[in-house]
Amino acid sequence: MPETTDKHIGARIREFRAIRDYSLAELGRRAHVSTSHLSRVETGEQPASPSVLASVARALGVTLSVLHGQPYVHMLQKDQLDRLLAPISSALDAWDIPPEDDLPPRPLGDIATDTAAVSKRRARGEFGAVAEALPGLITDTATAVQTYTAVGRDRERAHNLQAEVARTTAIVAYRLGYMDLARLALARMAVAAPQSGDPRQVAVERYERAVITHAETSRPDRGVALMRQALRDLDDDGDPATAAVRGTLLLRASALSAVQKDHTAAGDWLGQATELAEAGAAADAAENPPGTRYALAFGQLNVALGRLDVALYQDDHEEALRVASGVRLPDSYQPTRVAGFLIRKACAEAWTARHDDALQSLERARETAPQLTRYHPEVHETVGTLLRARRRATEPLREFAQWSGV
Repeated sequence: MPETTDKHIGARIREFRAIRDYSLAELGRRAHVSTSHLSRVETGEQPASPSVLASVARALGVTLSVLHGQPYVHMLQKDQLDRLLAPISSALDAWDIPPEDDLPPRPLGDIATDTAAVSKRRARGEFGAVAEALPGLITDTATAVQTYTAVGRDRERAHNLQAEVARTTAIVAYRLGYMDLARLALARMAVAAPQSGDPRQVAVERYERAVITHAETSRPDRGVALMRQALRDLDDDGDPATAAVRGTLLLRASALSAVQKDHTAAGDWLGQATELAEAGAAADAAENPPGTRYALAFGQLNVALGRLDVALYQDDHEEALRVASGVRLPDSYQPTRVAGFLIRKACAEAWTARHDDALQSLERARETAPQLTRYHPEVHETVGTLLRARRRATEPLREFAQWSGV
């Protein structure tokens, strides 16, 4: 690939366009993006919206993670996180190999306690600590599944724990930009979840797969299809946990529909989510500690955050800021969710030339969940936008850019 000192996403688009031997007009035709708009994206004069990125990635035959420049290897090496990934991959590869020793398996209760603790650390964005713990937990749950083979509660519980550990593995790998590892972990979850006796776990696997499928294939339509399938298979039984999962699926479908510019569908999915929240079928996140409902929460607050996502994906950044101004996050809200909100808010602020506000939002995200913020591709693109918007960057902006690896 041609080398360049300019690492913004437009430069990567230009590199891959040259490799494919596409003119600007040809890539624009294939991606359904105007030549003038594409030119401004390539030169860094204008950020690329999620919908444009998805279309361009699909036209170039690359993944969104590649266009984002993930994984950020130099940062991972600096933080010594790269050394943690090989043991995780090895543990996943040995998923179905019986242990060589004759030691008794760990009690399911102990594994469940450790799994819940790791899930909480994941919700706080402590990816390094989670990655340290994962190889042992992957092995423990694999051994448990091989031990409890008789039909019954213990067998289902072992598979449920295995599915949850695989999910945590997929999320951490995805956040660090290792998509192949994330997909391998999700493949393991897809095997374990149906054996858990919990249809919600199956739906959660499809939800996580939709997130990573879109990131990898630039096919939001496939993600929407997964959400539709998950909703069809997960009956509304009146249980708040089921409602939390169903509501989360609806919001994901609305966001993915917005990415593919299907505004009617996005509004329909969001409307269903709003009705579910107004019916009071699920409690707000403030009432549910992380992990009690599959680390998912659903209520009026989550619908508001869903509206923010849809506005961003529809390139209506003023509306996104209007929605964000009305959001009040409870003190008990998961740090990764708080940081995610602030990152999205910063994106809208940058797009509307509120540069100081955008940097302030990014600083707050760093304070809340530093590892999530440091490795988030939207943070890298927003910081790049702020840098290119000024002739001379301020010292706080230069410091943040250096910290985030931009």
